Parts: sequence; C-alpha cells; structure tokens
Amino acid sequence: MFLSFVRVCVNFLWHCQGIYGYPIEIQALFFMALRCALSMLKHDAEGKECIERIVKRLHALSYHMRSYFWLDFQQLNDIYRYKTEEYSHTAVNKFNVIPDSIPDWVFDFMPTRGGYFIGNVSPARMDFRWFCLGNCIAILSSLATPEQSMAIMDLIEARWDELVGEMPLKIAYPAIESHEWRIVTGCDPKNTRWSYHNGGSWPVLLWLLTAACIKTGRPQIARRAIDLAETRLLKDGWPEYYDGKLGRYVGKQARKYQTWSIAGYLVAKMMMEDPSHLGMISLEEDKQMKPLIKRSSSWTC
Repeated sequence: MFLSFVRVCVNFLWHCQGIYGYPIEIQALFFMALRCALSMLKHDAEGKECIERIVKRLHALSYHMRSYFWLDFQQLNDIYRYKTEEYSHTAVNKFNVIPDSIPDWVFDFMPTRGGYFIGNVSPARMDFRWFCLGNCIAILSSLATPEQSMAIMDLIEARWDELVGEMPLKIAYPAIESHEWRIVTGCDPKNTRWSYHNGGSWPVLLWLLTAACIKTGRPQIARRAIDLAETRLLKDGWPEYYDGKLGRYVGKQARKYQTWSIAGYLVAKMMMEDPSHLGMISLEEDKQMKPLIKRSSSWTC
C-alpha cells in the first residue's frame, strides 16, 4: 500500500504542485528512505562510505526542512515584516520572499497554536498550501521535531473543518482556482477546485493520520476522523476520493471499491486496536541527529 502512495504522490505532484522542485512530499519521502537505508546498511568497510554520506545528507536535509519549510504564527508574522533585496550572509530574508506574495487565506488559516511544513520554498516563491501526506510522513519519519509534530496535530484540531470536514482527509488545502489552476494543472479537467488532487478528500490518507496521531499521543483525533469515515464509506461504495470544500460529494470521476480506500480504513482500525503496529511504519527520533539550530526571532522560513 505504501508503494501505491508513492505512485499517487508523483501523480499528485505533477498535477498540483507546479514545476519548481523540492515539494514537501518528496522531501519527506526522501528523508524516510534515507533513514530506512541507514538502518539496513551493514557497518562494514563496504557500507561505511554510504553510511557517512547518508548521515551527512540527513543532517543537511533535516536542518533545511525544519528551518525553511516550517511555518507557524510567529514565522508568518516574521515573513510579513520581511525586508527585501538583502544580500550577503547577513541577509535575514534568505529567499528574497516578497511579503505581498503571502496569500490572504494564510492569515486567517494560521491558528495561534499550531504549524506545518509548507508545500514548497524556492527563491522569491513560497507555496503556503497545506499538504497532508508530506506533513504526516514528516511526523512518522521524525523529520519533524517532537515540538513540530505536536504543532501539526494542533493545527489539524484547530482547522478541522478545512482539513478534515465531513470526509477525511484533505490531500491539499486550499484548492487552486481560476488563472493559477490553468497554469499549474494545464487545465486538467479532473483537477478543478476542490476535486481529485486539487483539494479533494482521500479516505486512503486515514491510516497515515492515524499513525501520526498515535505517535504524537493524540489518538482522539484519529478516532474522531475514523468515526466520520465510517458513516459514509460503506454506504458510498468505498470511493477513491470525495469532492467539495467539506468532502460532502463522491468525486465526480472517483472509482468505487478502491483497494486503498478499504485498506486505509482497515489499517487505521488495526493501529487503533493495537498501537504496537506503529513500529512497522514509524521511525523514532535519531538522538544523534544535530538539533535544530536556534535562529533569531526574525529569521524564519
């Protein structure tokens, strides 16, 4: 089932995350792959070089993601006050982000408590959207620090209607519309607003949310989402995805009796009944990983 996720991730990224590289989903999956590889390599002469290179990459990747992709209320306020056209190593606005490029919805969406890894960061361009898969994988792989993991859970609780709604779980929030939709998706008719990869709700994501909830000690969030799913999935014929801001409608091109919709629900239930199953898909924090370097209050994403 996890390999199926990789496939849908690539498809999703192609349609709805643009062409600028480094999206949160790919970075989180890459981090997880590196950590898994590290645990499988032999500590012998042949594996030593690979291990050293992986450890170096993990340190750099974790620092980059935790520093530049992370957004919370304080970080958002800092970006809002950014100066632009800064140069040299003393620059605070490392990516020359123009504060006026912050979309209006972010200010209302960001709760006082909570945070998340944004969709993408590149020079003069930030994708502030929430992507469920990347944030859940960040928790399960321990790319997110314990504090960041708890903040992601706080965000989900605070913005339940937007991220969960009536059918778990929004793959991305918010949907892209009008001219931006035409550019990013190539006018793909499947990816109209609040549908399919463009803000649609995917029941398969239920097991990832459940795993993240168990790891962070917040099983009540997963239980609430599972209860919601149980009211409709069987009745609706286990569709692939749902449409609408709240996920009220079976997707316009959703196939019924999808294996991963059924499997996602079953895995979520099994993990709730026996949380020890979490060990098969979750990695604990690496105590040797360099801690997040503290920044000044003005240095942010």
